[in-house]
Amino acid sequence: MNFLYNAAISLYAAAAKTAALKNDKAKLMTKGQKRTLSILAQQRGEGEYVWIHASSLGEFEQGRPLIEMIHRNRPELKILLTFFSPSGYEIRKNYSGADIICYLPFDKPHTVEQFLDLAKPAMAIFVKYEFWGNYLSSLKRRSIPTYIISSIFRPGQVFFRPWGGAFRKMLHCFTHLFVQDDASRQLLAGIGVDNVTVAGDTRFDRVTDILAAGKQLPIIEKFTSSSSLTLIIGSSWQPDEDIVIPYFNAHPELKLIIAPHEFNDDRLQTIMSRIERKTALYTQTSEDEAANLDCLIINCFGILSSCYRYADIAYIGGGFGAGIHNVNEAAVYGIPVIFGPNHSKFREAIELKECGGGFAINGKEDFNAIADRLTTDSQSLTQSGQAAGSYIQSHLGATKLIFSRVFSK
Repeated sequence: MNFLYNAAISLYAAAAKTAALKNDKAKLMTKGQKRTLSILAQQRGEGEYVWIHASSLGEFEQGRPLIEMIHRNRPELKILLTFFSPSGYEIRKNYSGADIICYLPFDKPHTVEQFLDLAKPAMAIFVKYEFWGNYLSSLKRRSIPTYIISSIFRPGQVFFRPWGGAFRKMLHCFTHLFVQDDASRQLLAGIGVDNVTVAGDTRFDRVTDILAAGKQLPIIEKFTSSSSLTLIIGSSWQPDEDIVIPYFNAHPELKLIIAPHEFNDDRLQTIMSRIERKTALYTQTSEDEAANLDCLIINCFGILSSCYRYADIAYIGGGFGAGIHNVNEAAVYGIPVIFGPNHSKFREAIELKECGGGFAINGKEDFNAIADRLTTDSQSLTQSGQAAGSYIQSHLGATKLIFSRVFSK
């Protein structure tokens, strides 16, 4: 890559190192990256390795269906899984589906060569939004087949800007690009990138896997058994709770499950202090106690996707911040989903709105109106839920298509 790109990466790395002095996430990332090369040197065994890179937890969930299909159909292949963000690595560092799991070091030329010399991948697969110029250039020079899956492109991205030539070169390093929609294919064709297949989004396949293997949660089942309507807030932030909690406090016919995106002690106490009805933390509640509660707060990882099965309406958090979290995890259970205004980069949210399975809000008034309609009109609730479930079912198959193109002998 050019001098400006490499300088920017060096500045990024320096900023992360400085941030690590005060920021726990930055500290985890920088420490984790320092261990990567030794992990590869110690753990890289014999055999062919498929390197799969996911920036964070969301991208990992998109890549997971492909990892598991590789295990089922090509068990001789081994998996090297890398993360850039601690929010992915720290939660999935013990994932049993990968043979090696580590952080991806910053995209500096010398570090890239060291990483690839040790990893020796037979192929590389990037998930959705990962474009690292030096990694991609080196993979191409080494003639290592390189793919990106579940990717989506928009006109405002740097690839399509007059000054984006260096970034357009990155796209030509891929052996093939598997994109989510035809709009992405057309954009790429407009800049001369034609090795593209519209495969769809592997997240749809992932949520149906979750549905099939969903956990039974006796405490949640007891909690919801004494109510005709349960609302769940998944991956919530404070602006989401500012909207939903007052509505819940004013509607005694509703039960509420809150699964905060982050749940340190201060955050949990703040949430509990705002709820005016019987409330408890999930890990501190028995089945007998749960039946008498009005609100249950999920204070552990790993069960949110299964919690949705017990709800009648889902509110997906993040829409008043950087962007909404996973709407598909709720929609797969055939329940309507509500989310905030920052969802324009999420095709599934837009399409759920279009089919009647999803609802976007800009504030309390919007939420109150939608919640009133769904909780008082059973036909509206049923129709919206059916639309959400049908939407998920109609978008399955991306993983199988990608696997057939990349791995079938």
